[in-house]
This record gives sequence, structure tokens and C-alpha cells, in this order.
Amino acid sequence: MAKKREPPSIKGYPRTFDPNFKGPVAKSKVSSQVHSSSSRGIEIRITNRSCTDVLCCIIFILFIIAYILLGLVAWVHGDPRRVAYPTDSKGHFCGQKGTPNENKTILFYFNLFSCTSPSVVVNLQCPTTQICVSKCPEKFLTYMEIQFMYRTNKHYWMYYSQFCKSPFVKPAKTVTQVLLDDDCPIAIFPSKPFLQRCFPDFTTKNGTLTVGNKTIFEDGSGKKRNAIELRRAANRVNKILDARAIGMKVFEDYATTWYWILIGLTIAMLLSWLFVILLRFTAGFLFWVFMVGVIGIIGYGIWHCYQEHSNLQGRPNSHLTIYDIGFQTDISMYFQLKQTWFAFMIILCLLEVFIILMLIFLRERIRISIALLKEGSKAIGYLPTTLIYPVLTFIFLSICIAYWAVTAIYLATSGVPIYKVISPERTCKHENTTCNPEIFNTTEIARVCPGAQCNFAFYGGKSLYHQYVPTFQMFNLFVFLWLINFIIALGQCALAGAFASYYWALKKPDDIPQYPVFTAFGRAIRYHTGSLAFGSLILALIQMFKLVLEYLDHRLKEAQNNISKFLQCCLKCCFWCLEKMVKFFNRNAYVMIAIYGKNFCRSARDAFNLLMRNVLKVAVMDKVTDFVLILGKILVAGCIGVLAFLLFTHRLPMMIEGPTSLNYYWVPLLTVIIGSYLVAHGFFSVYAMCIDTIFICFCEDLERNDGSREKPYFIAPTLHGTLNKMQLVPQKQKE
Repeated sequence: MAKKREPPSIKGYPRTFDPNFKGPVAKSKVSSQVHSSSSRGIEIRITNRSCTDVLCCIIFILFIIAYILLGLVAWVHGDPRRVAYPTDSKGHFCGQKGTPNENKTILFYFNLFSCTSPSVVVNLQCPTTQICVSKCPEKFLTYMEIQFMYRTNKHYWMYYSQFCKSPFVKPAKTVTQVLLDDDCPIAIFPSKPFLQRCFPDFTTKNGTLTVGNKTIFEDGSGKKRNAIELRRAANRVNKILDARAIGMKVFEDYATTWYWILIGLTIAMLLSWLFVILLRFTAGFLFWVFMVGVIGIIGYGIWHCYQEHSNLQGRPNSHLTIYDIGFQTDISMYFQLKQTWFAFMIILCLLEVFIILMLIFLRERIRISIALLKEGSKAIGYLPTTLIYPVLTFIFLSICIAYWAVTAIYLATSGVPIYKVISPERTCKHENTTCNPEIFNTTEIARVCPGAQCNFAFYGGKSLYHQYVPTFQMFNLFVFLWLINFIIALGQCALAGAFASYYWALKKPDDIPQYPVFTAFGRAIRYHTGSLAFGSLILALIQMFKLVLEYLDHRLKEAQNNISKFLQCCLKCCFWCLEKMVKFFNRNAYVMIAIYGKNFCRSARDAFNLLMRNVLKVAVMDKVTDFVLILGKILVAGCIGVLAFLLFTHRLPMMIEGPTSLNYYWVPLLTVIIGSYLVAHGFFSVYAMCIDTIFICFCEDLERNDGSREKPYFIAPTLHGTLNKMQLVPQKQKE
């Protein structure tokens, strides 16, 4: 038989049982270390704890201090204006106040056609001169045309010269000399500012791409160019140029539907709260509501996909496949294909069949899940403050994310401008070497590599701090992951302590201590910061390795062969499984820490052994209940999603008038669905932690007690009766 474990020793938990006890001890005679909580004579000691994993706690505090110091140092050396303002070829900000470029807020590229060079992808820089201007060009002009026009009207040269690096009295230089000295662009095109940069003003007329009402024009060097070539060059500079129109339309949709989105999220919050409350009284009924609701929503999705697929029959180009049209920034094009709706229909059908089969094969075990849900709802009913705790976790996470982002920006903008040699054709042997733009035209590199540019590359320096900026960025990311996991661990431990105090109270709710959530939170911070930091450190290291693998995969994607890709895929899969496994064991270890107050390794070992001794109960109770909670999240998100779909597609005109003239109804629809799921996840995560804690306490209860008068079960009678019928608890021994 398993050895009986010593009862826990924190407030709200039974410590010793005295059968000769005649009644509760008077509160005035109870010492500060002992609290009488039951007429059966249960004494609860609240001070028999000590700090755990002190070394890891010290290391964690030192890392936090170093993280704060790093933020201060980055704040001193960094300049976020380097992100907010575009930078010209000399490293000067466009539009910065107190500089000659104060009124020049837009970046202008001399020769966009050179941006088709492969060096754009490698160096993330266009090998052409970039200057700050006050406005973008509005007409077609070439340097050769200006030379002729200057003889009759000097006004043309005044207009053209504002796009040169320095003012000239007259266009005396030849085109060849201008190209060599790189003083002025050899041609300008009608452009508009986008993201504070001048991009050609593309329009479409009768299906033909034009620039300034022209499809063919001169590039200033005697060559004829068309709008498609210019568009290709512009796309290499800024990949999101294609998404400009979509971005504007999406912004318009959000501006039109923002209040509807807030209403949907509010309804999701109220619906989640209502489900949590109703589960206490009608867990069985609500469970089948979950089942029928999810099956019905998926069934409606299948019917809608079939209708859309049928409506596309006979339409031109609807028979094309996704492979035929390739990648498109206009997502609505995919919804014009029959293959898209057919794929959605197949996926939903498989999901529907999977859920129905799960219900058929798990119908007996669902009874246990319903009993656990009722017990969890009862615990949350006695501890309503647990539903507020996710808000506190959200605030802590928001602070960490904001600090990490600000520190990363300040680190990225630390240093002085660094200039690199960039060659349009990548034929120069001095490519990517450091240069000085002030004297570049007089150096040997300019003579050896005609057409090479000395352009701004990034911010850096030769000091010790600047040399270690990449290392500081890695440190910033690692401590960020550590803090994020620590905050989640702190929430899990605090909630576990609160729900355990409910379970181990023999006389509910009289024996439940006051303010159990805040008491458990303070206890976790005071005694177990080191243990929580230890568990979150392991998880942060795994996540850091995963990010490094993703980074290497991104950087070496083109140089990889099939074997290396296979090995990297295996590593990603292994680390993913390892992360999921560590999260599972950490979660149960935090429950044991909240109950017994031991260090992380011992708690993780005890949790693992306890789960292995009760592996059948784990499979029957814990995971089936998780499945039920997942369906609850899907139901909340699905209900709000269906209502939002009917509203945004104007299918409820008789009940309520939704927003009109939406460009892409799926943008606010997806926002509402994802937001509703996250809101439901916040509420049901508390519920899941409650179920996990009650399950661990239940397993401990069975091992420490036998149901006799001296060692009674602390499990609720209704849950005990259900489990007894399923023969998952031993029969009560004779007294």
C-alpha cells in the first residue's frame, strides 16, 4: 500500500485529527500559529513554512535588477526617433525638429529601378541615394528635359532641383556626370507619400497599370520603361505596397465596426460568466447544451460552405485552384474559388465526426466530468474573487510586454550611423565594407566600383556597449520569456492555493479562510518565488531554444538541403513536445507547492508519482474535463461569431441594422471570434485550474484518508457518490 502522506500545513488545510476533542477551541485562546476551523477538532498551522529554492530566487532577483539596468542604459543610448522617422543616405532624420530637415518629412529615392537588385534582399537597403524632401514629385520629368526647358523657363529647374542633394544654380552637368556624382535623380515620376516615403502613384485604368496616366515613359537614361517594371522595383523596396489599399479598407472597417466589436466582446464576457455560474446548478444540462451548440454551429458552417460552393458553380475562374492563383494579398480572391469552400467543408465535416465519436466513446466518463464541473462551479461560487484574478495577470503581462518592446526599440536604435558600400549588381569586392559618405567619391572604392553607393546601413559603434548590443537583445528576450512564464506560474500557484483551501475545508464554507486568493498570492510571493522562478526558467530555456531554431531556419532557408530541413523539423517537433510536457508537469508541481510548500524538484517529483499512481483517474477525469472546457470556449466564440456573421452580412435586417458598406466583413468577424475566444479562455482557465487542483487534492485525499471517522474523506458527497459508482474510489471502511 502507498505510504500515508503527512497532511499539509497551511491555512485552510487539516493538520491533525483529535478524536477526543470536545468542541472548537475558543478563538481568544488560539495562538497566532494555530487556527481552529472545525468542530471535529481540525487544527491548521499557518506558519510552518520556509522559503524554497533560495538560490534560484536570488538569481531571479539579480536578473531582474540587471534587466532594469539594461533598460536604463538602453534609454540613455537609444533614440526611438530613429524608428519613427525615415533616414536618408547620410543617416539624417527626415522631419526631425531643430535640423535642416525639419520641413522635409518624406524620404525620396533617386532611382527606384536600382531597387530590383538582389542586394536589396541581402542588405535590406536599396542601392540608390535617398534624400529628405518636403513633398513628392507630381509630374514626369527627366534631367535631359530640364536642360532644354531651363533655356526658356527657369521655373522648371527650381522645381526639379528640390529633389537634388544640394541646390544648383543651373543644370550644367551632363547626364553622365550627374550619374557619376550622384547629385540629382536622372528622372522623377508622379508619386505619393506612403509611410513617409515617396512611392509611384499607381492607378489602374481598364485593367492596365499606369503611373500618372502613362503606361510607358523614359527613365532618364534613354530607355523606355513601363509601369509594371516600376511597380516591381517599388515592391522590392517595400513589400507592403501591395497591401496599401487593403490596409486602408481594413482601417475603414474597424472605424465602422469598433463599437460592435466591443459589444461582442462584452457579450462574450457576460456569456462566459453566466456559464461558469450556471455550471454549479445545471452542469449536466449545460454540458449537453455545449455539445448540441458546438455540433449545431459546425453543422451550420458545413451548410454555409456547401451553399457557397454551389453558388460558385458556372462562374468564370471559380474552377481554378489555390495553386493556380498563387499568393495574393487580396484575401477575398480565395473566397471566389470553389476549392476554398470545399476545403473548409471537408475540415468542418472531419471536426464534426471527431466530436460525435468522442461523445459516443466517452459517454460513461462524461458523468465524472459533470461531477467535477459541479464541484468546480461550487468552489468558484465560494471563491468569486478567482474570476477577477485573470485581470491582474493581464495587467502584469501587459507591463512585461511593453517593457520588453520599449527596451528592444531603444537597443536597436543605440549608436551612431554606420555606412556600408552597396553595389547595384553586387560585383564590387568592397561590398558591405564600412565607408565614409563625406569622402567616398574621392576614395579608391569609388574608382574601382563605378555605381557603388556609400549608404546608411544601421546604427552601431565601436564602444564596448555597442559591440554587445546583439547580446543585450538576446538577454532582453530571455528575461522577457522568464518573466512571462513566472507571471503565469504565479497565477497558477495562487489559484491552486485558493482552491485547495476550499477542498481541504472539512466544513464548507465555514472552514474556508478569509481572502483565500490574496492569502495564497502573498504566500506564493513570500515563500515560493524561487520555486516558481525555477519552473519558469526551465520553460523559458526551452522556448529560447525554439526561437533560436526558428531564427536559424529563417536565415538559412535557402542554403538548406532536404536532410538538414528534415533534422530541423524533427528538432522543432521534439522541442514542441518537450514544452507541452514541461508545462503539464510545472502546472501540477505548482499545485503541490501550494499544498505542501516544498521546493520545485520535490513537488514536481511528488506530482509525477501521484499522477502515475492514479493514471486511470487522470485519463478518465482530468482530460475529459479539459475537453469539455475547450468545447465551452468554442461554444462562446461560436455563438458570438454566428451573431457577428449575421450582423455584418446584413442577414438580421428585421431585428437590428448592422454596419453598412463594409469592405471585408471577415475582418471584424475574425476579430470578434478571436477576441471572444480569448475572453472565454480567461474565464475557463480559472475553471481549468480549479478542476486540476481539485483533482490533485482528490488523489491526495484517497491516499491519506480511508473514509473512517478518524480519517474522513474531504471530497464532496455528491462527487464521492459518482466516483464510488464508477469504482474509482475505495469503499468506505467499517468504523
